Amino acid sequence: MADLITVEDPDDPRLRDYTGLTDVELRRKREPAEGLFIAEGEKVIRRAKDAGYEMRSMLLSAKWVDVMRDVIDELPAPVYAVSPELAEQVTGYHVHRGALASMQRKPLPTAAELLRSARRVGKGAGQRVAVFEDIVDHANLGAAFRNAAALGLDAVFLTPRCADPLYRRAVKVSMGAVFHVPWTRLTSWPKDVELFRQHGFVTAALCLSEKSITIDELAARRYEKLVLMLGTEGDGLSIDALRAADEWVRIPMSAGVDSLNVAAASAVAFYATRLR
Repeated sequence: MADLITVEDPDDPRLRDYTGLTDVELRRKREPAEGLFIAEGEKVIRRAKDAGYEMRSMLLSAKWVDVMRDVIDELPAPVYAVSPELAEQVTGYHVHRGALASMQRKPLPTAAELLRSARRVGKGAGQRVAVFEDIVDHANLGAAFRNAAALGLDAVFLTPRCADPLYRRAVKVSMGAVFHVPWTRLTSWPKDVELFRQHGFVTAALCLSEKSITIDELAARRYEKLVLMLGTEGDGLSIDALRAADEWVRIPMSAGVDSLNVAAASAVAFYATRLR
């Protein structure tokens, strides 16, 4: 059973995990370095716990203590009860959902380990995975992970400069999907394309080139193992990534629209190429 501790000092060192949550650059560096991430809201906290992440502590406003009582009673991590005003002083924003938890990160598998472990059990040999290249907006990344979970992707691979899927905003937008889709970070992109080929995958890069095939044409080819590559919000995939890919693919547009938001494009691509 956790200890319920009332805290009235915003500078209390026990609240250090929760300080400055609105400082994106600070948190992006600090959280991976210290092996933690922040889960916000009852549903997300429960999903992180159910996914096997170890809880370091919880920060709750008074009205959420009873709501989270079963979690408090189950886990040994300390629970800090604070006023909404103090929570805002510590975090830098009004904590609308009234509940935060500091969770311990898990070690990431290598890309090769993830490709081996993410095979579909009882669903044949087919696999669908995604590579997100340099997606820097946490909301877009969280939405793309939610799409990956909803549409049955086996794994997600992030390039070195991609945003952190365990950053609070990404976790919140994904509704905890980042806890359930296996993922890791590539170390040598786009050279890592060769790793996918070694495991029998065809790599398909989403782009706007006239030389590309349509997403329907790609789906009709019914590749057993397929990697869908999506690029950053502004420029899309890099030239080097496009050159490394086996196929160039576009989502046909009308009414003068030339492209979709990367999260929306991921949903279309994942649905169109899903394994039947």
